[in-house]
Amino acid sequence: MTQEELDSVIEQAKCIRDKAIISLFADSGLRLSELASINPANIDWQRRVIKVKCKGNREGYACFGTRTEALLKQWLSKHNANGRLWDLNHHGIDIMLRRLSASTGIKFSAHVLRRTFASILCKRGISDSHIMRLGRWSSIAMVQRYTQSVRFEDSLKLYSAIVN
Repeated sequence: MTQEELDSVIEQAKCIRDKAIISLFADSGLRLSELASINPANIDWQRRVIKVKCKGNREGYACFGTRTEALLKQWLSKHNANGRLWDLNHHGIDIMLRRLSASTGIKFSAHVLRRTFASILCKRGISDSHIMRLGRWSSIAMVQRYTQSVRFEDSLKLYSAIVN
């Protein structure tokens, strides 16, 4: 997805919960299972990171920005979180994403949002090793598979002449 498509999907989401979910997916590169199982007690608001249970029962951290922080706080102010951040399980989140994809006409899923996270960071000049850690991937090879959509023109924007 492009940054514009991502912004459009967030704007067209019907409620704060859905906006917060999409925004958190995009900011963090979370897997669907990771996002669905977030415990509000594991959110570090100072650092804007969330402790999550990753693939292979590993522990990891996911980061988020100020827009996502505001959406999460707005959602939590209206929702009584009893150990879970969302009132949906992973199937419910997947259904919400499918409906939003259909209503916006922008094809996406949780996995597409994870790829978008990696691609946008790559286009911003973040190294593969940093993307690997931020997205909780176990190898740089996986990051490189996720960022194949980054073109020469994207890299050229980051280029600065070596010899001046």
